[in-house]
Amino acid sequence: MGFPGEPPRRQPYIQPDGPEAQVPPARGEHWFDPAPQGPGTGERPAETPPYGTAPGRTSAPGTVPGPLPGARPPAPAPDASGPSAPEPPERGQKMSRGQKMWSPYDEGPRSRRPLYVVLGALAVLVAGGVGLTMLVNSDSTPSPGTAAPTRSSSAPVVPQPPGGKFGFAAARKTDPYALTLNELFPRKKVSYGGRSYLMTVRRVDKKCKDAVVGDKLQKALAAGKCTQLLRASFRDASGKIIGTVGVANLKTSAAAAKVVSAGAGKSRKEYLKALPGKDKVTKSLGSGEAFAGGWRHGHYAVMVWFQFKDGHLPKKSEVKRLNQAAFGTVDATVTPALESRSLTGKRP
Repeated sequence: MGFPGEPPRRQPYIQPDGPEAQVPPARGEHWFDPAPQGPGTGERPAETPPYGTAPGRTSAPGTVPGPLPGARPPAPAPDASGPSAPEPPERGQKMSRGQKMWSPYDEGPRSRRPLYVVLGALAVLVAGGVGLTMLVNSDSTPSPGTAAPTRSSSAPVVPQPPGGKFGFAAARKTDPYALTLNELFPRKKVSYGGRSYLMTVRRVDKKCKDAVVGDKLQKALAAGKCTQLLRASFRDASGKIIGTVGVANLKTSAAAAKVVSAGAGKSRKEYLKALPGKDKVTKSLGSGEAFAGGWRHGHYAVMVWFQFKDGHLPKKSEVKRLNQAAFGTVDATVTPALESRSLTGKRP
């Protein structure tokens, strides 16, 4: 250190004890000049320390030699526990080949794990797509000697009707199942067209002739291979109109047509036998004048008997009321069951 304006002070020389010692250069004098090579050795000779005691000179007893005034502190000794990060070169010092200039903005080594994860996911997707394509395009033909697997369908197979107006119900061959009382008359109380009717009794006869009146009608049933005749009796809400509905099961639609034709005379000598009930209203069924008739639905003959409770001869205006009651009870009970037979050939 010095005062402003003074020339730089030199460090004091240390006199060597031996004649071969050299005087160290002052601060700022030839510090970075290349050292001379030793003669004939090819190695760099040992350098004389710029500061401190000269070789052969010792410090005073009991004192620890320290750095001279204005000298740089010595560099810390390297840690023996492991390699330390290289220090940046000092000013004016040349870097060795392969050594990079240190910068505080340099980034450390980056992890490649995200790249490996992405590549692995892409490989899985590609493999899955290839496998799916091979599965779709694979040949499903079974090898010789093995049975071909049958495909299961979740939806029930609905048989195709044979055609015609009545479908499966056109003949007993395509509609082989016998009728039941629960199929034709499942409920005791029914309604149709805003009118309600109450069933009081029902019955099935395997001898069809026992459920009709008239020789001609009985013969038509026998010729048509009638296997059963089901009947049920009803009354309206007022209790003034009562009647019986019957269905005969014949072999073909043509046989049913003949049964209907046999009971269509003006004299009304051939008709469905009324089925009296045990209640006070329908127990009088079969006594008095009535509206009787019938029609066919495939191989079934539908017949009706409807009358007023007191049995009087109905006027023209009253016949309409009887017709409404007869068709209303049939459409609420028999018609849905027979239409189901036409579509499936089975019980609903």
